[in-house]
Amino acid sequence: MDLRAGLQLVRPINCAMIGFAVIVGAFVSKPPSTSGLQLALGFATGFLICAYSMAVNDVYDVEVDRVNMPERPIPSGRLTVGSATRVSIVVLIGGVAASVLSLNPAAVAIALVYAFLSWLYNARAKKAGLAGNLIVASSLAIPFLYGGVVAGGSVLGSLLVLMALTSFFAGVGREVVKAMADVEGDSERGVRSVARTRGLKAASLVGAAFFLGAVVTSWVPLFTGLANLYYTVGVVVPDVVFVYLAASVLRRADASNAYRVKKIALAGMTAGLVVFIGGGL
Repeated sequence: MDLRAGLQLVRPINCAMIGFAVIVGAFVSKPPSTSGLQLALGFATGFLICAYSMAVNDVYDVEVDRVNMPERPIPSGRLTVGSATRVSIVVLIGGVAASVLSLNPAAVAIALVYAFLSWLYNARAKKAGLAGNLIVASSLAIPFLYGGVVAGGSVLGSLLVLMALTSFFAGVGREVVKAMADVEGDSERGVRSVARTRGLKAASLVGAAFFLGAVVTSWVPLFTGLANLYYTVGVVVPDVVFVYLAASVLRRADASNAYRVKKIALAGMTAGLVVFIGGGL
């Protein structure tokens, strides 16, 4: 198997962000004590199950990618569907095994739910449009909660929940906007995205609303006593990014701008991760 194609299949940068989100969740939950092994297993679980999701996505989306992204490993001929499926199985087993080694039943349950949602989205829910977007966004929120659980920290009623909610809103916004750039390919698979069923303008309104929703939830800690100085100062950066993206997609509701916005949104979400770490100090 082409190693480079295999790495492109699982999108390691995206998966590293998910693994990092688990670490952030563990850190912010302020556990009484935690070990480097717990953190390593948590990172591995997030990374590998994310890799499973990415691989499965390319298996199910091969016809869409022939139109939207012909350079991807499968449509370009560098990987077969069979080899991509085998990769997905291996990383899934690795991710679940890492959660089992944490010796935390709740963490194992969350990992299994995360894996199931990844399969459900790609196999069934993606065609449902907004419902599929909600599932993808939940996969961005779950790693924070998983981190808190695997570390044995405080989860409910903490900054962690608001972090997860903020990530969820930002994730929905990005997925809705991403579909604006994928309309042609999505028609090949019958994906009923907001952009396909309601038009690009309606999709831009929905995407912008969720981006702004992320900004609103990010400010809740400031008024509930959960934010420290680092969070208060730092949150301005990702918030400015998402306000800008909301304005941009409303101003230009076309595929090329949507592609640009989805890329910048990923940078904004990365900045948010750094801010969340500051919030846990």
